[in-house]
Amino acid sequence: MTFPANLKYTKDHEWVLLNEDTATIGITEFAQHELGDIVYVDINTKGKALSSEDVFGTVEAVKTVSDLFLPAAGTVTEINPALEANPELVNTDPYGEGWMIKMKVDNIADIESLMNADAYTALVS
Repeated sequence: MTFPANLKYTKDHEWVLLNEDTATIGITEFAQHELGDIVYVDINTKGKALSSEDVFGTVEAVKTVSDLFLPAAGTVTEINPALEANPELVNTDPYGEGWMIKMKVDNIADIESLMNADAYTALVS
């Protein structure tokens, strides 16, 4: 499994790519592998200000439904429109086309304090 070095990671298996004060968020290759075939992604938090660790949506696999947790406080600004018709993008390209949301982060230090790829690799090993 790969965990790109340019991303930050949460204990809940979300990845974060920070660009100034905007974070792109998805689930890791490990998470999608554990869930199995993704059949539905339900995110309806666009425009909402949420706190760190709040649930911003759910991902449904063949066998289970899993909550998605926000890694930092902020406002959801965009939901990946491709996931509505093609939720399997989360399986096939979790770090690219399978991203889930973009958000405006309230405090960039919250993102910077997340795990790097080495720490996340140790967590899931």
